[in-house]
Amino acid sequence: MINKPDLRVLIINPFGIGDVLFTTPVIKAVKGCYPSSFIAYWSNLRVKPILESNPQINKVFALSRGDLKKIYQESFFSGVWRAIKLASEIKREHFDICFDFSLDYRYSLFAKIMGIGKRIGFNYKGRGRFLTNYLDIDGYYNMHVVEYYLELLNFLDIPVCERKLFLDVFPGSELRAKCVLAASGIEENDFVIGIAPGGGGSWGKNAIYKHWSALRFAEVANKLIDKFKAKVIILGDESERDIAEVIVHSMRNKAINLMGKTGLEILPGIIKNCSLLIANDGGPMHMAVALGVKTVSVFGPVSETVYGPYPEDRNHVVLKGDVVCRPCYKNFRLPICEKDKECLKQVSADAVFDAVVRLLS
Repeated sequence: MINKPDLRVLIINPFGIGDVLFTTPVIKAVKGCYPSSFIAYWSNLRVKPILESNPQINKVFALSRGDLKKIYQESFFSGVWRAIKLASEIKREHFDICFDFSLDYRYSLFAKIMGIGKRIGFNYKGRGRFLTNYLDIDGYYNMHVVEYYLELLNFLDIPVCERKLFLDVFPGSELRAKCVLAASGIEENDFVIGIAPGGGGSWGKNAIYKHWSALRFAEVANKLIDKFKAKVIILGDESERDIAEVIVHSMRNKAINLMGKTGLEILPGIIKNCSLLIANDGGPMHMAVALGVKTVSVFGPVSETVYGPYPEDRNHVVLKGDVVCRPCYKNFRLPICEKDKECLKQVSADAVFDAVVRLLS
């Protein structure tokens, strides 16, 4: 335990929505032990809105290495200026500690250069050489990522106060979400079910390996409209718009297509207004879990033990195929699938529909 009530802490995580939400129990524990602490978060640009809505986070530096690389490609001088500006802003805060979840030695090296004396994280493939305190890992395996993250608190003797993801919604964002829903024909008392058929922006072109069939999403949506008179809304990233088009054109009933129309400033508010979310493994599913919305998720190459809904709860059902090679995503690598996504194909539309009915009963 550090005897400094106004501890200044930097959280480093350049990954996607789910991974950022996985760090929220660590933030809550630090804030619980040091109520007067100043906590800042260094993230990528895309996830900035969900961090700014967290009242436990005092400041957000939203500019990852990946973001800087894109800026450099457009303009070398803009990239240099943004990098210098970021370094200046971080150094100005005089952080005492950083929790580095990046698994990339360059972030902890940067933290060292910035004068952050205590640097805590994971030593994966020797990449923790600039950390002062670290856990040796060769990947995430037999327990949830959140549990790995919480183990880092032991270096500061900080107790875990709550094993639960946290996501807040700004009142203004929730109002904008309600306006979007109203403009789409959804009224206050409608029964709303969300569908997130993508695989997450952070996976890029490999996200396709997490996609359950769009035609089966359409089949489930039709059945839910027939049985519950539900309003079904399709949610996701702009890059996933083609999936939504397949679903909409395959349905005999009408779904509301909001794919690419709700940025992260609004999406949490939209999900919060759903009674349940059906999704692949990805950020929207974890957002729903954090918001207390029931979920039915389909997992393919990724382990639900490591990356599934956290914590395990009867309100969150995970469905997956029984294939001996599953899960194949290990050591942060996805091998070439030789079975044409059989692990996903084994999950039927009836199985997903039945799981939804059970959760809503």
